[in-house]
Amino acid sequence: MPTRLTTFRALDLFCGAGGASMGLHRAGFEVTGVDVRPQKRYPFRFIQHDALEVNLDLGGHFDFIWASPPCQHYSTATSLSKTKDRHPDLITATRSRIRAGAPFWCIENVPGAPLRASLMLCGLMFGLKTLRHRLFETNFLVWQPDHPRHAGSVHAGDYVACYGNGGGLNARRPHAHWIGNNTPENNRVAAWRTAMGIDWMTRKEISQAVPPAYAEWIGGFAIMYLRSRESQASRI
Repeated sequence: MPTRLTTFRALDLFCGAGGASMGLHRAGFEVTGVDVRPQKRYPFRFIQHDALEVNLDLGGHFDFIWASPPCQHYSTATSLSKTKDRHPDLITATRSRIRAGAPFWCIENVPGAPLRASLMLCGLMFGLKTLRHRLFETNFLVWQPDHPRHAGSVHAGDYVACYGNGGGLNARRPHAHWIGNNTPENNRVAAWRTAMGIDWMTRKEISQAVPPAYAEWIGGFAIMYLRSRESQASRI
């Protein structure tokens, strides 16, 4: 009889509504998410808890840990609004927490964050209509896809900027903040969902999300290494 393939388990810390979790699921992981806030639309097993205090066992061993600590401390919008000091730097604490928690791990954050980053991903690498540059620190090698040239602009409608609340187009909220300078068509929730490859989130949730394609790419490499390690162990 053929040997049954192992189901590998991933833990997604600071999971939000599950953008990275969905990518890890598509890569082949059984996923559990942890976030301090309730996540009604999170699509997998969910535990509401502080990600920096939760027991990393959670009833069993995890093969991979993904962590997306809040990025506001390093984001461009925070710098422009001069509210950086209101948001804690959680990367160092996150790194210390997860390094011994699983054989393979990844920390994600925005450009400018102090990651020991060996990888940068952009939506154009995956055929998405959003740029969404993100940095990734991993303890394993991940190939970086070719980075297509940025031709065009958000203002012209070539890309969708999925951040801010997009409220500037709402006649009932004329003073709401409209970030990104999207065209009216591209500022609709449906356009954001298509651009990010996410069809279950609200606008606010999308604005904080990781495109699933990013985590699927990285998770695929983690699965490859786990399978290789499993195969080597079976020969001993």
